[in-house]
Amino acid sequence: MLVQNSSLDHHSKLNQKLDILQGVGPRMLPKLKKLGLNTIEDALYHLPLRYEDRRQLKTINQLTDNHQEVFVGSVLASGETVTNRSRRRIYEVIVGDDTGKISLKWFRYRKPWLQKRFPLGQKAIFIGEIKRFAAIREIHHPDSELIQVNTDLQQLLQSDPLNFGRILPVYALTEGLSQKQARKIWYQLSHDFASFTKSFVPEYIREKHHLQTIPEALQKIHWPDESANLNELEDGKDSARKSLVFDEFFFLEVGLALKRAGVQLEEGIAFNFEHKFTIPLNKILPFKLTDAQRRVLGEIKHDMMAPQPMHRLLQGDVGSGKTLVALMSALIAIENNAQVAVVAPTEILAEQHFQTFSSWLEKLGLKTGLLQGSMPAAAKRNMLDQIAKGEVDLVVGTHAILQDGVEFQYLGLGIVDEQHRFGVRQRSLLKRKGVNPDILVMTATPIPRTLSMTLYGDLSISVIDQLPPGRKPVTTKRFSSSLRKGAYQLIKQELQQGRQAYVVYPLVEESEKSDLQAATGAAELFANEIFAEFKIGLLHGRMKSIEKDAVMTRFRQGEIQLLVSTTVIEVGVDVPNATVMMIEHADRFGLSQLHQLRGRVGRGADKSYCLLIPSEHYSEDARRRLQVMVETSDGFRIAEADLEIRGPGDFLGTRQAGLPDFRVASLLKDIRILENARNEAFKYVKDTNQLNSKDAELVKNELLRRWGGRLELAAIG
Repeated sequence: MLVQNSSLDHHSKLNQKLDILQGVGPRMLPKLKKLGLNTIEDALYHLPLRYEDRRQLKTINQLTDNHQEVFVGSVLASGETVTNRSRRRIYEVIVGDDTGKISLKWFRYRKPWLQKRFPLGQKAIFIGEIKRFAAIREIHHPDSELIQVNTDLQQLLQSDPLNFGRILPVYALTEGLSQKQARKIWYQLSHDFASFTKSFVPEYIREKHHLQTIPEALQKIHWPDESANLNELEDGKDSARKSLVFDEFFFLEVGLALKRAGVQLEEGIAFNFEHKFTIPLNKILPFKLTDAQRRVLGEIKHDMMAPQPMHRLLQGDVGSGKTLVALMSALIAIENNAQVAVVAPTEILAEQHFQTFSSWLEKLGLKTGLLQGSMPAAAKRNMLDQIAKGEVDLVVGTHAILQDGVEFQYLGLGIVDEQHRFGVRQRSLLKRKGVNPDILVMTATPIPRTLSMTLYGDLSISVIDQLPPGRKPVTTKRFSSSLRKGAYQLIKQELQQGRQAYVVYPLVEESEKSDLQAATGAAELFANEIFAEFKIGLLHGRMKSIEKDAVMTRFRQGEIQLLVSTTVIEVGVDVPNATVMMIEHADRFGLSQLHQLRGRVGRGADKSYCLLIPSEHYSEDARRRLQVMVETSDGFRIAEADLEIRGPGDFLGTRQAGLPDFRVASLLKDIRILENARNEAFKYVKDTNQLNSKDAELVKNELLRRWGGRLELAAIG
């Protein structure tokens, strides 16, 4: 067991409250709290957003558009004006020097204060971003330092080294905190407290990668010295930032390496394999496994036959046949008299899996059970009793399976579907339902390699990168809402040829807060007017399970030709005869959601279409998302784009993945550093016998401090 070292002298200094700093009193403290800063350490890691070059003052003709600039000028004119377009009041000050003029504008202001501050002839240093509108250049809400008459400029610059004569940090602020105040605070912080931080990445690794110590890196990132390169600082490629990023990634990956080593050290179930059920299943399957499915199955078999528990992530695009691979894996465990648990994120997907698994297992003389939170109490008690006695070979369910009171006679394999809806903790809950059962995690959301290295660093990864034969790529088209008739025409043609279609809406019914056309209203309009000759069905989240099932059954059997739905059909629905997926207000959906929805069509032999209809006004990000959908059906390319557009924080709900938060590192910008840190961390854990050598004591204690209780490392001691 890892034990935390009690000598935390430097930590106690870093854990001090911020009011020990000069200038941080009862009025300033709540402002810093608003930024999430409570301790000295928090504040040290509140890094500059960007930098300003104040090494020299420019003349007005030297100023560059769209850049933050510093220059000297005198007030030539000032006063309140009203804009032509919006009739907004603004305050404008024209300043100039020997080389030209520039306009300064305030949209929120106190007129008396500005009048007093900028009388005619007042000289000042101005700081702001240069904007250009046709021939006119202007700055909105500039910072300024007044210069008194007869003041020597050079002397002024030298007398205020915190604000001039160097590259300066620019911090994220909150109301009532100015850059000037912030610089005073962070200058003090970095000079008086950075030295109490410690570098725990082993020295030989730091030297190999040309990294600075943590105290040095924090000092230089807050207050770059003369040798600093402004472009590198702006791009986040300076040595100080690189050192802090490496440090974060190194400890993340040491944690993941230990988790994986822990899995390898644990005694698992070494399954035997005599094809008792898999060969009979192969004979009755109406199709052959693809090469990719066979390869992945081989990797899973290899893990299941080993004496350590399997921890494997199975990635496969929509429709690549993951469920069949999961079924074959389940049969290996069942052949060894073990039970299998399949956990799905929603009741509709759990029911879909139950139908799929039970139809095949029944033919092999095996029993499947369904366990859900919404079951009647008596049915639930009966199912729990059967599971505990080992009468059920495979149990499918929602989170209900993970709850207390669910006891297995002998759980050999846990399968988690749609992993991104579950965190690391849910995986460990499932694991505790048996004695180190094998765990197979499945996702239809392709995960970029960078993220899978961090989110699932403790899992081995298998990818089904091939679609079953006969599946054709889906043609994706974007229609503006004014051209919706063209989309309706295409749907009509498909329905007339005996095929089926979906129309998906993001809402259930009109709400006062939204201008979205609702699924219920659309179903009526289609039935009465646009598609009056066809049978229309409606499916939404507020219907009872039994009602949803009835609608889906009728759609599967072809009784309903056009299904109007909210996103309850996102996962788990398989209707090969459906060839059109029309998505209304497509701009309201995320990329992975759009990709999942598109995967509902193109499952049969006929050509299929995905029609995207955005709202009338939508954002630039939404435009980029829809463009990606039109351009590619490659799930990995879509996942990369999703990560670029949304950023890693929201992607896959990583907030709940049980990982430490990054204070400096970015999964987008720092891929190369992540790979280097990962290689060093995994090698270090191996070389130090899972951190059990004397040299690794400091790394071990620091790891525990950072990961807290999020690491289950009981097996490492």
